[in-house]
Amino acid sequence: MQIWLWIGFVVVIMFLLALDLGVLNRKAHVIRAREALLWTFFYIALALVFNVVVYFMYEHHWLGIGERIGLPTNGRAAAFDFFLGYVIEKSLSLDNIFVIAIIFSYFAVPLQFQHRVLFWGVLGALVMRGLMIAAGATLLQQFSWMNYVFGALLIFSAAKMMVAHNDEVDPEKNPLVKLARRLFPVTPAFEGQKFITTMNGRRAVTPLFLVLLVVESTDVLFAVDSIPAIFAVTKDPFIVFTSNVFAILGLRSLYFALADLMDKFRYLKTSLVFLLAYIGGKMIIVHYYKSHVDEKFTVDPLFSLVIIFVILSVGVLASFLASRRRPPPPVAE
Repeated sequence: MQIWLWIGFVVVIMFLLALDLGVLNRKAHVIRAREALLWTFFYIALALVFNVVVYFMYEHHWLGIGERIGLPTNGRAAAFDFFLGYVIEKSLSLDNIFVIAIIFSYFAVPLQFQHRVLFWGVLGALVMRGLMIAAGATLLQQFSWMNYVFGALLIFSAAKMMVAHNDEVDPEKNPLVKLARRLFPVTPAFEGQKFITTMNGRRAVTPLFLVLLVVESTDVLFAVDSIPAIFAVTKDPFIVFTSNVFAILGLRSLYFALADLMDKFRYLKTSLVFLLAYIGGKMIIVHYYKSHVDEKFTVDPLFSLVIIFVILSVGVLASFLASRRRPPPPVAE
């Protein structure tokens, strides 16, 4: 019977997306900081409201949800898992925002077309992450040692993020972009909001379509980091999926809200490195102790929330102090 909860949730999300593109943002326009901030607060508030709904769903076991062994059996545990998962996914999405900014800059995407790319990028991300979460949940259920694999993957991702530089992103080396250029001619300039058009009597793709391909493939790479991270919080597929969805829904508005401030968060990436390392290490240690020492061993979610808050706060504070010490640009004579 839980299938009706899944269907109902997906229907609500599709309604929000249709309302966004079909009504509120039907015409291409530049998303200003004020509008972006309002949408950011709206999606955060929506996630918090749903967090309350999660509490009642699991507290009263609507349609039997939360009754499976090993999953949250009460509203408080489920609500805390959702909130912690949402915070982790939202934090990790910040690095995705930096890369998207580089992609838009590389292709010189006009501001008024960026929202459309992000909208379809989010829609594709929801589908891909849903499939990856289903696969991850199945693997963890069938093979408990996958906890070690996911934990090691997070630690490896942290190490890779520490030495990688976002400005090294080269969209032209993207396999999907290369494939698209081989299969279709590419128009020399943007054709409004169109992804596909005709050129010299042939079907052709626009540069905006190439941008969408890069954004979609980039999100898949980021999902390889973020999905194992939330499985370190809970193995409940419904909580994993819904917290992912709400984090992704606010990604577009968060991008436009932070577009002019990205250079001020220079140490935030370092915080994300420590965040991934902590989550990966926690995942490995908890599974080891449960398997070899005490099957009831666990880490208090409140402790994890405090650790994550401290890690992110240090990165933001360090970035703020560094930006204040940075010398002002020279005044042109």
